[in-house]
Amino acid sequence: MAGRLIYLIGPSGSGKDSLLNAAREQLAEMGCRIARRVITRSAEALGEDAVSLSPTAFDEQKWVGAFAMSWQANGLAYGIPRQINSWLAAGDNVLVNGSRAYLAEARARYPDMLAVLLRVDEAVLRERLLARGRETEPEIELRLARNAQFSNKVAASDEQFVVLDNSSNFEQTVADLINLIGPKRACA
Repeated sequence: MAGRLIYLIGPSGSGKDSLLNAAREQLAEMGCRIARRVITRSAEALGEDAVSLSPTAFDEQKWVGAFAMSWQANGLAYGIPRQINSWLAAGDNVLVNGSRAYLAEARARYPDMLAVLLRVDEAVLRERLLARGRETEPEIELRLARNAQFSNKVAASDEQFVVLDNSSNFEQTVADLINLIGPKRACA
């Protein structure tokens, strides 16, 4: 029995990495693996469990087929190791921190995937982005505008998502993710 890909998306600052870190142990006990992204920025700067590569090394890995999925966003390159295909074939569910811009390609490659949208109220998102101090205020406003544009696109489309709100009660968001995935029931 094949596993299912769970494709987590949401704006920068929505708490995807915090959510994955908080749920990691329980998800592992349920047979759900969390794939480590490969990224062309220091993993320490991200606060996520990622593999950091130089742009040259990333391109080399991409060229030799090391990634099941890869994309460019915000001036960086991201990749999901092709090992996820073996995990899925072995029946494990696999959760990835994906990209909203890559969603259509991910659906084409994994038609049975479960897309999970982590949503955050705009005021909360602005506050989080300001607090982490990675971007200037104009850059933050651009991020918020892109998020609003994506939200409008989602509302007008027939895309199928499970929406988790992470605006206030983080523990509830973690519980909601774990319940959604469940011990292979939602992903079987």
